Amino acid sequence: MNVTIITVTALVCLFLGYRFYARYLSRKVYVTEGPDAKPEVMPSVSMEDGVDFVPTRRGVLFGHHFASIAGAAPILGPAIAIIWGWLPALIWVVVGVIFMGAVHDYGALVISTRHKGKSIGAIAEDMIGPRSKVLFLIVIFLLVFVVLAVFAYAIAKLFILYPGTVIPINFEIFISIIIGRYIYKRKGSLLIPSLLALVALYVMIYVGFRYPIYLPESLWINGSEVLTWIVFLMTYSFIASILPVWLLLQPRDYINSHKLIVGLVLIYAGLFVTQPEMDAPMVNFSGTNMLPWFPFLFITIACGAISGFHSLVSSGTTCKQIKTIKDTKFIGYGAMLGEATLAIAATMAVAAGFSSSEAWHAHYGDFNMAKGMQPSLEAFVNGTAGFLSSLGITQVFIDGRGNSHTLAAVFISVIVISFSATSLDTATRIQRYIIGELGETFKIKPLANNRYLQGFIAVLLPFLLIISDSAGKGGLRLWPLFGSTNQMVGALTLLVISIWLYKQKKNFWITVIPMIFITVITFIGTIQNIFAYFGDQSINEVNRFLLISISFVIGICQIWIIGEAITVFRKAGKTK
Repeated sequence: MNVTIITVTALVCLFLGYRFYARYLSRKVYVTEGPDAKPEVMPSVSMEDGVDFVPTRRGVLFGHHFASIAGAAPILGPAIAIIWGWLPALIWVVVGVIFMGAVHDYGALVISTRHKGKSIGAIAEDMIGPRSKVLFLIVIFLLVFVVLAVFAYAIAKLFILYPGTVIPINFEIFISIIIGRYIYKRKGSLLIPSLLALVALYVMIYVGFRYPIYLPESLWINGSEVLTWIVFLMTYSFIASILPVWLLLQPRDYINSHKLIVGLVLIYAGLFVTQPEMDAPMVNFSGTNMLPWFPFLFITIACGAISGFHSLVSSGTTCKQIKTIKDTKFIGYGAMLGEATLAIAATMAVAAGFSSSEAWHAHYGDFNMAKGMQPSLEAFVNGTAGFLSSLGITQVFIDGRGNSHTLAAVFISVIVISFSATSLDTATRIQRYIIGELGETFKIKPLANNRYLQGFIAVLLPFLLIISDSAGKGGLRLWPLFGSTNQMVGALTLLVISIWLYKQKKNFWITVIPMIFITVITFIGTIQNIFAYFGDQSINEVNRFLLISISFVIGICQIWIIGEAITVFRKAGKTK
């Protein structure tokens, strides 16, 4: 099967989706462009505070939004879901993102800007009722809680696995703060400084490749290198979440967006030059410990097709920086298509990046072995590094410990860590907002008004979960809940958008149909998971209790919100 034709076809579909479907949405549904669009004052202008609400140029904000949603998830999903074959994975990415994921992100961004920058959970109160707001915020809180605990562990493991990334990653943070202060004081363009910083970052990638950093054992906390890195990452996330967005978030994410674009260009160039054969089968429904492809394919690939976490970014940080309503299509719909290009690259890397079909089957022969976070990320890094080698990026370095490092692997892993770290600190800021909204709801003034306390609680709770395991793996106890909870938030977001469109007398079917589909797959997946947790003797009693009880709570919240939403639809219908 010709990989180039398959890849180009998928990318052309994304282009056509933006050219035609996004245009229809912008003119006839969300009305952000065209003759019916009216001038609107954005929350970033009317509520500007210099910290969270900051009007931002479209290109810079696209960089933040793109970097925040494109973490490790669009890599992990395809790298696991490829076990069912490359064709189902690719179809879901392309069809899902055009008609569901990008519609979801775009809609969440629009509705939040038109509700004073409120989160999608808070908007649920306006659309459905006060109980729905609390239930929605609880589900969102649990989702972000899992994201923080697991991403911190994943990044820590990547630092240890690819020590050549330590220097360039920390250099990027340092240079971003310098650029942020410079631009804020001078009121100049961010483009040239960010491009210069990107060039400097590539130099630092080579420096990191030649001088990998290992933490000396004397610095290990409780004898654990992973835990030491996690403490560093959680401290960084707290600081990043309370800083003004212009100081670190905007310049770093702008640099990251350029980095990902360059990385994707190189990956696709290497793919087209290499012309590899597909190692993965077109479809595959046989293997040890295999789960049924329905509904788990649609839950496993989330961020590359549709992801509830994206609505938290749209209605959390991005909506507070939108300068004009017209920018919402390019940022909301366009950035999601950009993430889909990463998911397609990830699919091709794990479908055609192995040395042979036998090597692929050896890796994906057992679902329990292939579904882990570390094996999935390694499969992506090794596959894309193979593509880059065809472009002449073949340098290998043996460090003083006798460990082998390849420049291509360091380059790719820097991209993975950069975007995972972006998702980590953006999620911390979002959790700070959620805690603030819960504080307002329950009239707890310190939680409602103190961003330092909000940020501290946001990192403290996942850190306590992390250290509940001596190896820092505590967050992995709840990782099985991420896929279904993430998609559940996506379904509930589509529900809120659907009610809003219904009240606006717009075509609400474009969100209702995806909402029904995502609701069905998450409900079935959650029920199957609960029964699986009961019967899985490899799960200890504590983990089983956590997984079953939290799944039950989240499921009840979803059913309750949907029930109240149906009542809202009925009442609205009777008033017509």
